[in-house]
Amino acid sequence: MDLSKFIRDVPDFPKKGVLFRDITPLLKNPAALKAAIKMLADPFREEGVTDVIGIESRGFIFGSPLAIELGAGFIPIRKPGKLPCQTSREEYSLEYGTDAIELHTDALGFHSNVLLCDDLLATGGTMAAAVKLVRQTGAHVVGVTFVIELSELKGRDKLKDVNLFTLLRY
Repeated sequence: MDLSKFIRDVPDFPKKGVLFRDITPLLKNPAALKAAIKMLADPFREEGVTDVIGIESRGFIFGSPLAIELGAGFIPIRKPGKLPCQTSREEYSLEYGTDAIELHTDALGFHSNVLLCDDLLATGGTMAAAVKLVRQTGAHVVGVTFVIELSELKGRDKLKDVNLFTLLRY
């Protein structure tokens, strides 16, 4: 199935000059969504994935069904202050300033084979921080997967030491 047919281009969103790639038509179509989850899972089926991590918030949309597809658990990585128990935190750089993400300290361990998932790979900063957080637990990062990659932003460069898979590249 050609999933690019289910991605809507929205010019000048969220600001003038930006071409936004909207995934909501893909999410609305059951066959396209099912195909996307299967395609995200396929490269990692033989990797012994024990846990899928979704990054807040759209990574939750794809990560949860991806975990079910792979017979794995689902773990959220969230913005600071959103997880109720003890967390580890990783800060990362933005164009203007910094941001941070958190993971429960007891979520993973040396036995864990982790696949990280998000909807979009742009500059790669968030995912690189997530990979670092996961590795600090002693877990093995099997790979990272995205629905869309914006190639011109070179996010892949921040993830050179990780098995990276994307469904669509723009």
